Amino acid sequence: MKLSLSLLDLLLSAAVLAPLPAAALDHVELRRDGHTLNVSGRVEVTAEDGGLLLLAPDGRLWSVLPDELVERRKDDAPFAPLAREALAQSLLKELPSGFDSYQTTHYLICYNTSREYAKWCGSLFEQLYRGFTSFWSRKGMKLTEPEFPLVAIIFRDRDSYVAHARAEVGKTADTIIGYYSLQSNRMTMYDLTGVEALQASGQRRSTAAQINALLAQPQAEPLVATIIHEATHQIAFNSGLQTRFADIPLWVSEGIAVYFETPDLNNSKGWKEIGAINRPRLERFREYLTRRPADSLSTLISDDARLRNADGGTALDAYAEAWALNYYLIRNHSKEFVAYLKMLSEKRQLLWDDPTERRKEFQAAFGDLSRLDADFLRQMQRVH
Repeated sequence: MKLSLSLLDLLLSAAVLAPLPAAALDHVELRRDGHTLNVSGRVEVTAEDGGLLLLAPDGRLWSVLPDELVERRKDDAPFAPLAREALAQSLLKELPSGFDSYQTTHYLICYNTSREYAKWCGSLFEQLYRGFTSFWSRKGMKLTEPEFPLVAIIFRDRDSYVAHARAEVGKTADTIIGYYSLQSNRMTMYDLTGVEALQASGQRRSTAAQINALLAQPQAEPLVATIIHEATHQIAFNSGLQTRFADIPLWVSEGIAVYFETPDLNNSKGWKEIGAINRPRLERFREYLTRRPADSLSTLISDDARLRNADGGTALDAYAEAWALNYYLIRNHSKEFVAYLKMLSEKRQLLWDDPTERRKEFQAAFGDLSRLDADFLRQMQRVH
């Protein structure tokens, strides 16, 4: 999941942020990096200093700083998402030549690999969507249909994907196989059947059966899990479970994505069960327990630092603990967890809680932190 914080941090210089009525369409002219841009959409948030958060008809969120704003005007036209065909044409104009589009019930997939691979991804995404919404609905979490088609962009190979992704995620593109962007609301990835380590003959698979056989190999599981992980983020932020640019603790958003990411491609439905034990995360968590500090749970829920610190070596442990905590809460405190998620889903955009507030909200939902931590560790020791 990708979020650029630099513009947002500056936008938060206003003391108060308040949502604006969204009946009219706003037309904004801004000056950024020496270029003039014209953007229309629905203003989600306005700051006292004049900064804006604007939702465009293609689903992109624009954060506009006060000193970038040249002109803002309204008209009486109501905001409406782009029609699917119009959105598809807009995306194809942005992408390199050779891309085509494929649509499913909820997804708009733009690709320059084989159509069979695009269809395979569309089927996998729809399976995930049905499973995700059914899972939370059964637990009493009311979700909504996405306002926009869920966009996935699939490049035929890693090199072309990296060349495109670097403009959005920088050098991180060299080390990841796909990502979901909170700003653009799109997933971007490449065709996994082209990964050399998976190919027996060096030939790209072109039929659904061949694709499924290739990606059902054990060595493909972490690759497919990553794609499911990013697709889970996209569904969560488009179904009302979470709100883009609101203060959703990273242990929640990443923990839920890890909870859903474990695939079983030998099963016709994609999974034996949603939330199956994530073996790599469980193994990492158990290894972490040998050196886990007493305040580990407190630091995990208080801020996002451990999850963001990949270079400092804390991220893998924190992701494992986030998976374990979500796994534990869903199974042992399901009603409380759903109530907590509902509270988070109502968070206003661009307002960030401090660590003390995060701990207070967590303890209001789940009770005393030390007692919960003791039970958490006890219950996770029984998971095999």
